This record gives sequence, structure tokens and C-alpha cells, in this order.
Amino acid sequence: MCPKIMVVDDEPDTIDLVKLILESEDIEVVGAKSGFECLESIAEEHPDAVLLDIMMPDMNGWETFHKIKEKEPALPVAMLTVKSQEFDKMLGLHVLKADDYITKPFSRKELIQRTKELLEMQLQ
Repeated sequence: MCPKIMVVDDEPDTIDLVKLILESEDIEVVGAKSGFECLESIAEEHPDAVLLDIMMPDMNGWETFHKIKEKEPALPVAMLTVKSQEFDKMLGLHVLKADDYITKPFSRKELIQRTKELLEMQLQ
């Protein structure tokens, strides 16, 4: 059985790109276009990890992150965002305690490696 990642992004092209890259590595990818859709889908999809955009309408990634961690504290969540300033990374990793922080644009190799590391967290 292959691992499953949920990608949450309001840009369908980002979901499609991540899906194309990760499915070539036998990682199943399910998409959600909003924080609300993500929270509804987690219970039925049971992903092994989540890649979560920060800047989304209605419910931003940080709000979504906190709601995920309230219900599923062991579920690894990486932020997948264009917010690449050092301050944003420090806030995400050290203050809000995201499991990883991946900035867009990302390379194929980086996305695969960091996603596999995120999935390994689920096994520990």
C-alpha cells in the first residue's frame, strides 16, 4: 500500500504539479482547494501527511494547521508556500511548530526528498 499525501492549495495547478511529481514516486496524492475542504477530507481520506499552502481565502493555512493539529496531533504537516522570507520560515517552524516549511518554487528533487522525510515522521 502506497503512502498518501494531502495537498491543500487554492491553486489547482499547484495540486496537479505536486500530484504529477509525487505519483511518479508511488505516493498517492489527494487534493483539497481550501482549508475547509481539507478538514472535511482528512477524516475520510486518512492521509499520512499534509502539504499545506499558507495564503488561501476564507481560512488561511495557519488556521487550517491549528485545526488539523487539534484533531490529529501526530499527523505531519508541512507548509508549502511562496512566503520565503527567513522570518516566515522561523515563525512556521519554531513558533507555530510546522513539521517542515517548503517554499515555492520548489524543485522536483526537493519536493520528493522533503515529502519522503515528512512521511517518515508518521512512522516514528
